[in-house]
Amino acid sequence: MILCLVLNKNMYLCKIRNEYSYTMKLNTLIAECTAYDFKVMLEEKKPKSWLKSASAFANGLGGSLFFGIDNDGIVKGLEDVQHVCEAISSRIRDYMDPMPEVEMIPHDMDGLHILQLKVNAGH
Repeated sequence: MILCLVLNKNMYLCKIRNEYSYTMKLNTLIAECTAYDFKVMLEEKKPKSWLKSASAFANGLGGSLFFGIDNDGIVKGLEDVQHVCEAISSRIRDYMDPMPEVEMIPHDMDGLHILQLKVNAGH
């Protein structure tokens, strides 16, 4: 089974599942998608900068924020994914009501760690 997620107008991320493992592949894509946003890092002192995107995804069809990727789609990586996960959970709990359904998915790309914050569409 192959699941693909558009990262930007030139790249997409595929998760290839076989019987034993998942493999992440970065490939080229011609199409463009609007259900994602890139953040090179988590701005803990400016949570509104990324909470607005999370709120928009929750109020629409859903979407993903990718932390550790710059606006040009270049993977920069995160130093401490666990800390970023905890900070995101805390800010969502503190600032958003009702709380959206989210999933945090760490990915490794070429030895760099990124975090996908998947926000489900609200009810």
